[in-house]
Amino acid sequence: MDKIMESFGERLRELRKREYLRQVDMAQLLNCTDRHYQRMEYGYINIPSLTLIALADYFHVTTDYLLGREDEDGET
Repeated sequence: MDKIMESFGERLRELRKREYLRQVDMAQLLNCTDRHYQRMEYGYINIPSLTLIALADYFHVTTDYLLGREDEDGET
């Protein structure tokens, strides 16, 4: 489980930076605190499935890509 959360955090950070977004921007998008979002990127929080889906939709990638279960980002 730790490897999945670590991979998720790395991919989330990569996608955020690709879009030139700050952590505070993502926190506002997800309606959470900056600290809570940081903990997502560090892999400390097991996020709800609806948040995972919202992030995948926002970045136009698959949930499997975010979770590190596939290498291609699945952009549409």
